[in-house]
Amino acid sequence: MFPWQGPAVTEKDSVVITPLAERPSLMSRIYEIAETWPAFIPHDPVAEALLSRVAEDFPHYCVVATDGDRVVARGLSVPFNADREDREEMPDKGWDQVLVWAFRDQRHGYAPTRVSALEITVDNDYLGRGLSYRMLAALTDAVGRQGHDVLLAPVRPTAKHLEPRVPMADYVRRQGEDGFPADAWLRVHVKAGGSIERIASASMTVSGSLAQWRQWTGLPFDNDGDTDVPGALVPVRCDTRNDQAVYVEPNVWVRHEVKPHTT
Repeated sequence: MFPWQGPAVTEKDSVVITPLAERPSLMSRIYEIAETWPAFIPHDPVAEALLSRVAEDFPHYCVVATDGDRVVARGLSVPFNADREDREEMPDKGWDQVLVWAFRDQRHGYAPTRVSALEITVDNDYLGRGLSYRMLAALTDAVGRQGHDVLLAPVRPTAKHLEPRVPMADYVRRQGEDGFPADAWLRVHVKAGGSIERIASASMTVSGSLAQWRQWTGLPFDNDGDTDVPGALVPVRCDTRNDQAVYVEPNVWVRHEVKPHTT
């Protein structure tokens, strides 16, 4: 269990973290954060269809951080049923798959057996303050308050985009001298008690015309084959004959044990 309880204020700052269900007035403001997600990421069709509904439909599984009246971080997760015959706990389709399952299960009334994190995003002005650790702890605590004993996370390693041609499995094996992952975001998860389980080889998929990719990236996209794109964890496959390019992003499944409790 992470060392976080209730609204959290540290001696270092005045940031307060709470479950979104306790501050519903902030639901419409969680995307006010100054963030640096690559421009093509929101065009994953699953994200386009469902992500904006997560806070409203699953507020008990989401957390928000504020500094005074300013929203400075958000953490989103969703519950889903991993016990159905056609499913697995940590699917290859990762982020996309658990988000689809969460809304399908909600519609059909299937009881959730697992929870998956979707994102933790910290305002650019608040990076480097340890807020990511606190947000992960808060998100895990929120999951425990719903009676769950596991939080899964299809993690997007922070620095993988700097080496898009290195296989994710090789990248994940890199460690610092202290034995923790070399990647900063994986390191946060493992230091917080998480265990790296497997690669989600097709966690997100973004496809579009070459004109769309040129707009998103500013790159020419005029040659067939793999194209390195800033912010992409692996190359984007370009097909000029068919006027399309496809990005299939791998993530890393991390498992956190959670102490379930209710209030």
